Amino acid sequence: MTPNPSSDILVLGATGFTGRLITRYLTAHPQHGQFTLALGARSNSKLQQLVKELGITDNVRLVEVDVTQPAQVEEVVKTTRVVINTVGPYWTWGTPVVEACIRHGIHYVDLTGETVWIRELILKYDYYATKTGSIIVPSCGMDSIPSDISAFLSNKTLKAHSENLALTNPALKSQPLLAGTSTTGHKYKGGISGGTMSTILVVLGKVPRDKLKDAMRPYSTSPAIGPTPAQPKFLYKLPIPDAKTLIGGYFIMQSTNRALVQRTYGLLEVQAQTDKSHRAQLERYGPQFNYDEFMVMPSAPIAIGITAAIFIGTVMLALIKPIRILAQNILAKSGSGPSDEEMKHGSLLSTNITTSSSANGANQVQVKTVIKGKGDPGYLLTAVMISESALCLILPPVSSTTSPSSNLATSSPLLASPSSNPSSSLSRHAKPTYDPLSVLPALARQGGVLTPMTAFGDVLVKRLEETGRFEFGSWVVGQERKSE
Repeated sequence: MTPNPSSDILVLGATGFTGRLITRYLTAHPQHGQFTLALGARSNSKLQQLVKELGITDNVRLVEVDVTQPAQVEEVVKTTRVVINTVGPYWTWGTPVVEACIRHGIHYVDLTGETVWIRELILKYDYYATKTGSIIVPSCGMDSIPSDISAFLSNKTLKAHSENLALTNPALKSQPLLAGTSTTGHKYKGGISGGTMSTILVVLGKVPRDKLKDAMRPYSTSPAIGPTPAQPKFLYKLPIPDAKTLIGGYFIMQSTNRALVQRTYGLLEVQAQTDKSHRAQLERYGPQFNYDEFMVMPSAPIAIGITAAIFIGTVMLALIKPIRILAQNILAKSGSGPSDEEMKHGSLLSTNITTSSSANGANQVQVKTVIKGKGDPGYLLTAVMISESALCLILPPVSSTTSPSSNLATSSPLLASPSSNPSSSLSRHAKPTYDPLSVLPALARQGGVLTPMTAFGDVLVKRLEETGRFEFGSWVVGQERKSE
C-alpha cells in the first residue's frame, strides 16, 4: 500500500446520486477529523458544485478522473488507502479500478449487485489480491450486507449457545452446533435510482449468456459447495416462533444476496478445513448450511402478483431489446433517485430464522435474528453501510475515539449539514496508532476478494449499531433475547 497516501478514502463517482449521499455522510461523520477524504468524478466543475452545495468547509481533495481511462484510474488509486467505488454498471466500468487497487495493495469497497462480475473478479484477481494484501469487498450496501449479517449473527448465536452447553457438558466443546437452513425475510420500504435500473439493464442486455448462466449456478462464487438451494417460489412462508408467520414473494436481489452469503459460507468452510483452531471452528457455518430469502409482503395474493410481475418483466427485458431501450430512456436516468424526504421515511426490517443442522446429533435449535434500519435501505442506509465498511479498514469504531453518546442519529444525521457535527474538538489531522488488521477477521489479514462479514465481521456490526440507524438482535428461540 502507498506509504504516504494523499487521502485515506477516495470516493469515485462522488457527484452521482449515491456518491453524493456518501460524501455527505462522510463529511458529517463523528470521526471525520481522523481521516482525509478525496472526491473523484469526471467533471471538476461538478465536484466544485458538490462541495458548494453540501457546504463542505474541510480540506477535501478533488480529483478529476474518468474511469474509462485506465491511466487516470491508476494515478488516482495509488494515492489513497481505500477506494469507495460507486461508478456502475461494474461489468462495464469496475474492473480497471479493482485491478489498479490490487496492483498497488489498495483496499476497495463498492455497491455492485452483479454476481456475474463478482465471479469474474474472483477467478481473475482473488489470488493476486492475497499476494499484494489488497482487501476487495464488493456488495457493501443493501446488496448484500443485511443478508450477510443475518446469517453471520445467527451463526454466532448458535455457536454461543454451544459454548454455554459445553459449560455443563465439556464433551460438547469440540462439537459446536452447526447451521442448517437459514432464511431471511426482508420488509423493505424505499425507492430505486436510475443507476440501479441501468445496472439491471446492462446485465440483462450486454453480459454474455454463458457467463450469466455460470453466475446463476448455486455456489458460483463460493470455494465450497453446500446443499442444493431451494428454487424461486411465487409464495414464501417463514414460520416465526411465538409470532405471525411471515408471507412474501420473490426478492429481485435474492440471487445476488444468496450468492454472496454462499461465498461467506464457503470461505469460512475452507478456513475451518485448513485451520483447526477453536476460533475457526466456531466461525464456520457448517456443511449443511443452506440460505434463502424473500421479500415480506402484506398478503399471499399480493406476493404472488408481484412475484409474477417481476418474472414476466425480467423475461421481457432480457429478450426484447425495444423494451430495454424504452426502460433505459424512462427509468435509468443517471443521477436520479428518491428525494431526501422519501429516503427519511424509508425503513428495513430483516428477520432471519436459522435452524441447527440435524447432523449435530442433538435436538435442533432455532435462532432468530432481527435487523432494523431507519431510512431508505437502497440509498440512505446504503450510504451508511458502504461508508462504515470503508472506515473499518482505517479506524476503530466511534466508541473507541469519542464519547459513547456520540452517534450519527443524534449528532450528525445523514441529511444534516456537516457544520452541525460536534466532533470539531477532535484533532483535524489526528492519526492514532491503529492497525485495522489486528481486529478484523483472519481472512481479511490474508487479503483477496472477500464478503462484508469475512472482511469486517463484528467490527462492521458494531460500527453500524453505533450510527443509531441500525439495531441488531439475535437469540435462541425459547430463551430470553438480547434485544429486539
